[in-house]
Amino acid sequence: MDLSIIIVNHNTHTLLAGCLSSIYKTLKNVDFSFEVIVVDNASTDRSVDLVKRDFPKGILVRNKTNEGFGKANNSGIRKSTGDYVLLLNSDTEVTNGAIQSLLMFSQTHAHSFVGPKLLNTDGSDQTSCGPFFSLPVVFAVLFLKGDVLGVTRWSPNRIQKVDWVSGACLMAQKKSFEDGLRFDEDIFMYMDEIDLLYRAKRKGYDTYFCPEARVIHVGSGSSKDKRKAPIINIYKGLQLFYEKHYPRWHMAALKGMLQCKALLGILMGIMTGRKELKNTYEEAFRLV
Repeated sequence: MDLSIIIVNHNTHTLLAGCLSSIYKTLKNVDFSFEVIVVDNASTDRSVDLVKRDFPKGILVRNKTNEGFGKANNSGIRKSTGDYVLLLNSDTEVTNGAIQSLLMFSQTHAHSFVGPKLLNTDGSDQTSCGPFFSLPVVFAVLFLKGDVLGVTRWSPNRIQKVDWVSGACLMAQKKSFEDGLRFDEDIFMYMDEIDLLYRAKRKGYDTYFCPEARVIHVGSGSSKDKRKAPIINIYKGLQLFYEKHYPRWHMAALKGMLQCKALLGILMGIMTGRKELKNTYEEAFRLV
């Protein structure tokens, strides 16, 4: 098998249908072999029936509980038989030639990970790569709208070596993942790919952004609360990341910034009457 495509799903029936359809449509006449593995995290919608009925060629792995993004991907990697592995979110749709471009790039850059240019549903660029989360970067994200300004996250128009690319679509040789580079299963969602690629860089791997490959990404497809869940999981993920990779004083500084951001969020929620915002940052503050 040349390529294994792994999709983790949790209650994203409609999005999953679009994702799988785009894969089989764009790979209809390719000259390489591939398999599609759907790892379902205890969905209660029609996702399992969808795969069985409409995509019988797909390999279905059913988890009894929602194991999170990283653990489910790890089980998919173990199940895979391809020389190359593509991790793909269920809330994505691949465009013509996207997977082929990533595979060709991976075949000529053996010791690396690669991700595509992600697009919003309206076709605009979605920022999906950037620098590792050092203290200055975290400060810019939390207080300076660094993502909006393009200093902490961006979407270049040429092939570029970067620190990390989004885990919504990530490809590498299977033996790279087997080189001690599985996802940290303590990270339920968010920051997991950054942790993996940070460890990969320390092992001598490169990470590339390949804009020739284009993938539409809805974003937060598995999150019931698309505003609260990312904030809470990023608070958890950043602290786990710093506990693993940075000195204690860095962790103390990170906690201080997270607390300040949470207090500002609580204040803003009170001043604007947005109870949901206030409650979200109160929960985030308790995590620090």
